[in-house]
Amino acid sequence: MSDLLASLVLFAVVATITPGGATTLATASGIQFGFRRSVPLLLGIAAGLAGLAAAAASGLAVLLQSLPMLEVTLKLAGTAYLLWLAYRIACAGAPDQGAGATAAPFGFIAGALLLLINPKAWAMVLGAVASFAALSGSPSQLALIMAATFGSAAIGSLTLWCAGGMAVARILRSERQWRLVNALLGLLLAASILPIWLA
Repeated sequence: MSDLLASLVLFAVVATITPGGATTLATASGIQFGFRRSVPLLLGIAAGLAGLAAAAASGLAVLLQSLPMLEVTLKLAGTAYLLWLAYRIACAGAPDQGAGATAAPFGFIAGALLLLINPKAWAMVLGAVASFAALSGSPSQLALIMAATFGSAAIGSLTLWCAGGMAVARILRSERQWRLVNALLGLLLAASILPIWLA
């Protein structure tokens, strides 16, 4: 059983640290606002992923698989939300510009919503639940294990991405550099939509 739990932890760490919409958003927030002001966003993303993992382990996966229209609706909502976030990031200037499009950091709710309507995140946790269901015969206990594992892995991974963003911010000097980096991050976030529709 401990080997299976170790495998789940490894799966969660790899799944949360690989580039995607959440990691791009954490990096962009680190660049624009630093770590302290990014904490609500990071906690929201981690809580959203933990809640998603718990829901999948509790049986919500069956509902998604039995209602294909719900999956399409989820993809459309997720795409619209990610495009809106990408636009806000791409239009941002240097952090000292109070009138910029991201003058205030994204908060807890924005982070949680990113995961709850992201079909890529759903696919990840559904795969984990299917692969590691043998960890517990009780759906509620499995939900707790999945939530704790994915939430903890997300906090660690997002902290690294946010710190990477802070490192990038230290080398940006001109308004042109800031706009270029923000536009690139916005494009990367928008590009993270492709796997949602290709899956």
